[in-house]
Amino acid sequence: MEKTALKMVTFLLILSVPSFFLNYALSLIFLAAAAFIIYFYRDPDRAIGEGIVSPADGRIAEITENRIEIFMNLFDCHVNRSPYDGTVRAIKYFRGKFFPAFHRLSRRNERNIIWIESEDGTLVVEQIAGIFARRIICYLKEGERVKKGQKIGMIVFGSRVTLEIPEGYMFIVKKGEKVRAGQTVAVRHEKAH
Repeated sequence: MEKTALKMVTFLLILSVPSFFLNYALSLIFLAAAAFIIYFYRDPDRAIGEGIVSPADGRIAEITENRIEIFMNLFDCHVNRSPYDGTVRAIKYFRGKFFPAFHRLSRRNERNIIWIESEDGTLVVEQIAGIFARRIICYLKEGERVKKGQKIGMIVFGSRVTLEIPEGYMFIVKKGEKVRAGQTVAVRHEKAH
């Protein structure tokens, strides 16, 4: 569990003890909030898929020839994973707005862009904040080697992640399809079909 979440859960559990004696209902609210945070910050083990995998849990909201957009709702796991092995060539953070992540205007939202150089070209993962997701966490540093399925960061509370692929590859997922970070194979080499 993310360190921030651990602090929040600990704080809520501590508050629930004295409130149990003062106001039972308030204690239940603190416990319910702690349970939600534990659920939201969950980080399940994943069997990593073959090829280039989805960087996020969620539903494919948009798809073009070289880019997919994955909408992560409040109930999806928000840990982002590297889609492929490579080297982090650049990370760039952009300040922006906080429109709902499912809306087209979210393209102007706060974002973090990660360029991963692989043996076949550059993959670009973009973490986009939403109306509630006002915190993007990136675990990587420029120059770092990443493995496919490695945790690269997370976006707190509902958001969008995009993946751009190099020439010579094609998406095998479809709009509306549910995907899982590190597990769902999202891309294959065009020569493979």
